[in-house]
Amino acid sequence: MEKTYFLTVFDRSGETLLNEKITAESDEKAKELGRHHLIEQQYTKHSHRLVDDAGRLLIFER
Repeated sequence: MEKTYFLTVFDRSGETLLNEKITAESDEKAKELGRHHLIEQQYTKHSHRLVDDAGRLLIFER
């Protein structure tokens, strides 16, 4: 069963640059998809987080 995750990217001022819903079968797959989106959209140098639908933090980088 797929779960829902949320990938959010912020700029230095705190403005949200990306707030995207991701569905994946596991936390590891969600992390993989989240990292792929960050690379694809050139947001790897920005603050970002990936959380599951319960709010549990899976990826956080400042």
